[in-house]
Amino acid sequence: MTMREQLLSDLLQTDERTRALIEDLTPEQLAVPYKPGINPPIWELGHAAFFYEVFILRALDGDVPCMPGFDEVWDSFEIRHQDRWIEGVVPGRQTTMEYYTHIIHSVRERIANQALNDLECYLYKYAIFHHNMHIESLIWARQNLEYRTPDFSSPTSAVSNASDLGDAEIQGGTYFVGIDPASGAFAFDNEKPGFEKRVEPFAISRTLVSNGVFRDFIEDRGYHNDEVWSYGGRQWKTHTGVQHPAYWQRQGDQWRLRHFDRWIELPEHAPVMHISFWEAEAVASWLGRRLPTEFEWEAAARGQDGRLTPWGGHVIDPSFVDMNGELQQRKCINDFEAGATPQGVLQMLGTCWEWTSSQFLPFDGFRVDMYPYMSTLQFGDHKVTRGGSCATSSCLIRNTYRQAYLPDRRDVFVGLRTCAM
Repeated sequence: MTMREQLLSDLLQTDERTRALIEDLTPEQLAVPYKPGINPPIWELGHAAFFYEVFILRALDGDVPCMPGFDEVWDSFEIRHQDRWIEGVVPGRQTTMEYYTHIIHSVRERIANQALNDLECYLYKYAIFHHNMHIESLIWARQNLEYRTPDFSSPTSAVSNASDLGDAEIQGGTYFVGIDPASGAFAFDNEKPGFEKRVEPFAISRTLVSNGVFRDFIEDRGYHNDEVWSYGGRQWKTHTGVQHPAYWQRQGDQWRLRHFDRWIELPEHAPVMHISFWEAEAVASWLGRRLPTEFEWEAAARGQDGRLTPWGGHVIDPSFVDMNGELQQRKCINDFEAGATPQGVLQMLGTCWEWTSSQFLPFDGFRVDMYPYMSTLQFGDHKVTRGGSCATSSCLIRNTYRQAYLPDRRDVFVGLRTCAM
């Protein structure tokens, strides 16, 4: 596939998924209540279109604004988060969809018909990947709001059943972290510049911590055992009063899990998700273990050959396509031996984001990218998560991809694996 064909394919898939996440929503569902962790779907749509317009159509062609006077509405760093809900400030569904459709069509025509240079390819990838980040936020918003499962997944796409396989021993040595800009591979600014990092030997769990293990933590009064909670965790626990992961519900002696709009029996062997960093840290301590650093996580995922996926191939390997839909394909790769690292570590890409113990900080030599706020606003007070989730588009996830979340976030698809002390 040529670069032009790849860009057109990625843009088409991105557009189709965006529409699938919005077009099935009723007017009542589009009028979502204000919540700090989500955006109104219509604003997400306009913001994605605005990004293409600013960084491609205006930057490369000098186009005038398609919606004069609305830059401050679609720019996430001009409009206050709570103002995105104000009727009359953000245009309605029809106007926004017309704007979005016009911009996507213009970008598609530009990719198809104009010469491609390195800068343009980079800008196209950046805008498409940024759009896919908002697809993930639309998916976690649907989970948060109890809307039905997206059409391109299945009710059990986030559920895997790999049993606890113990630890993999990762040898000490020098590992390459991040992406070397000279390699030509796309990366966000927080992944650059790549560098060599000395990592001491460590043992990391081959599978993610399961719902069953977390249930046992609850039953052992883990939320009441201050000895396994850090100071920050104790403060968070006292302030929130949380007693179980988000989207769990107890009925008698049984636990149930809400997956989008369906309550299901708690899948015991599936990875626990929707927990805060503080909960992840506490359950690791309760197990007599710890969270990996982000460098340990990357060393386990990449090995010393610098591979960009744990198994060394494409994110979606055609040999595993035995179900419909990308999320199911990725589930197949993650759960079985062929998706493992050479040391047998499973579920490292595309199952759930994994909390690490690392603060989200720039690498030495960091330089702000074309979008100055992609990383800089998160440095210092966010934690690093790795691996991508069941809601993360395949064009995004790779061993070097870093995502930053505040330690109290639970609405996103985030869980954990542990390391031996």
